[in-house]
Amino acid sequence: MGSGRLYLAVAVGGFRRYATYRAATAAGVFTNTAFGLILVYTYLALWEARPGLGGYEQAQAVTYVWLGQALFATLAIQGGGFEVELMERIRTGEIAVDLYRPVDLQLWWLANDVGRSVFQLLGRGVVPFVFGALVFPTALPGDVATWGAFLVALLLAVVVSFAIRYLFALSVFWLLDGQGVAQALTVTGLFCSGMTLPLNAFPGVLGEVVRVLPWAAQLQLPADVLMGEAAPLGAYAFQGAWAVALLAAGRLVQAAATRRVVVQGG
Repeated sequence: MGSGRLYLAVAVGGFRRYATYRAATAAGVFTNTAFGLILVYTYLALWEARPGLGGYEQAQAVTYVWLGQALFATLAIQGGGFEVELMERIRTGEIAVDLYRPVDLQLWWLANDVGRSVFQLLGRGVVPFVFGALVFPTALPGDVATWGAFLVALLLAVVVSFAIRYLFALSVFWLLDGQGVAQALTVTGLFCSGMTLPLNAFPGVLGEVVRVLPWAAQLQLPADVLMGEAAPLGAYAFQGAWAVALLAAGRLVQAAATRRVVVQGG
């Protein structure tokens, strides 16, 4: 099997794997919709008190909320994607088996995570987003070109998200436990991606800092591309630069970690 077909098969396998958890998917749809309602009414009150906060109109803020709920599981912003399994395989020593496979470790997990992301977008993200668009006034584009630009930004966001979590997961080679890593992923993901509040609304130096971190490529930039607040090419350049830098860093860390693998208990 050619390498392209192999990684495509891995991605399809990742999609099918998550598609089997139908009850969990339905619960996720309900949870994202419920949290979306809570956030929407919070944002409506906030934007009523502070019109134009972060350069957004109220309808744009509402759009941002529902896009965030649609992408929450898609981008594993709070963690809970492939990295959980990878950290456990490192902890137990099963990673040694993975390293013997005639495939690229990073590309294998990337393909797997892309399949998971596609399912989470379709299975868990579309319903809350459509619900929000039907019930609340939103600022969605009416032209196909903008939606196409958004999908490209979303694909790059998936790659950046993977690269961040891959680096975090590899740290378990030295830490030997993934609980602290998972908690760090949760905190940084929720705060730095703009899931809690749009990064445009962060004040002063804090806002300037979080907007240049890689987490900004996950939610903030795709949202701005969708709502016409960011030029697509500039967004792609930012996301692409972080994707390349983080994937390269992952390669270096992987090489350092696997140069001498010690399997616990053997």
